Amino acid sequence: MMGGMDDALLARLADTILGNLVREYPCQLAHVMHADADARPPRDLTPVFWGCYDWHSSVHSTWALVRMRPRVDAATRARIDARLDERLTRANVDGELAYVTPRPSFERPYGLAWLLVLAAELRAGDADPRTDAWAGALAPLEALAQARLLAWAERLPAPIRTGEHGQSAFALRLALDHARATGDAAAAAALAAAAARLHDDDADLPLALEPGAYDFVSPTLGAAWLIAAVRAPDDLAAWLDRAAPALGRGARLTPPPATSPAERADGKLVHRDGLALSRAWMLAELAAALPPDDDRRAALAADAAAHGAAGLAALEGMTYAGSHWLPSFALRWLTSPARGA
Repeated sequence: MMGGMDDALLARLADTILGNLVREYPCQLAHVMHADADARPPRDLTPVFWGCYDWHSSVHSTWALVRMRPRVDAATRARIDARLDERLTRANVDGELAYVTPRPSFERPYGLAWLLVLAAELRAGDADPRTDAWAGALAPLEALAQARLLAWAERLPAPIRTGEHGQSAFALRLALDHARATGDAAAAAALAAAAARLHDDDADLPLALEPGAYDFVSPTLGAAWLIAAVRAPDDLAAWLDRAAPALGRGARLTPPPATSPAERADGKLVHRDGLALSRAWMLAELAAALPPDDDRRAALAADAAAHGAAGLAALEGMTYAGSHWLPSFALRWLTSPARGA
């Protein structure tokens, strides 16, 4: 066991991600074309983040490789390092910038938020010349992503309460985590202000209507997870009393039903497997953020464990519809600080 995780599972996740990062097709591009010359293969359009079916999945799969580096055996780490050496170069990042710069809404907010998570992960931990070099190469794209997300957050007139990529609370939390991890006090303050403006007045969120068929993140838990990062424990407890009064009390969240083989091959219906994993880490981290004597903590932690187990079980029998992104969600749960890994 390494870091509280099963070595065989970690190796399998690494194998899946490393294979997916060089699997160029099938590919879904959110691709605005300006001229005939824009009709090029993904590896030319976005030379860092291709493979894994779409750009954002390539980004958070790359984050997963960085996150697992200290936790894997030497041979697996060497394979990870070789892949990251190949991708995270200044020349490749310049290619990304050439693509992203003239497309102001590209991968906003979800993909850009995950890029910030990747950038923060590269700076985490002990000094490492290799991760320092990767972080330095990525820095111009990191700066662009942060600037775009800050501008977006400041002008957003209302929350985007979806269970898919457009959810505003999820992206704001990831961006806030990056700002704090990198010591950017001004960005952190701006993001916290946006969170307060968008969610301070939340009340009676419709948790009973969740999940939608395509959800992979919970609108209610996403908002709570964000507020947990910007409010003191007592204030968070009071916010939950208004926004989701039954959460952790009368409303116990149960894991979504296991997907069928047909659903595992459906790019939308397989989202349910990811929902189990994102709920798991949000529930666990929400429980940890509440006051020590809050009566919801034990129930939320138990629901987190049940969701995590269901999400990990869903890794069996994956098709590419799930395997191009679920391993990174699994790693996010497995390494959640609230889980104790």
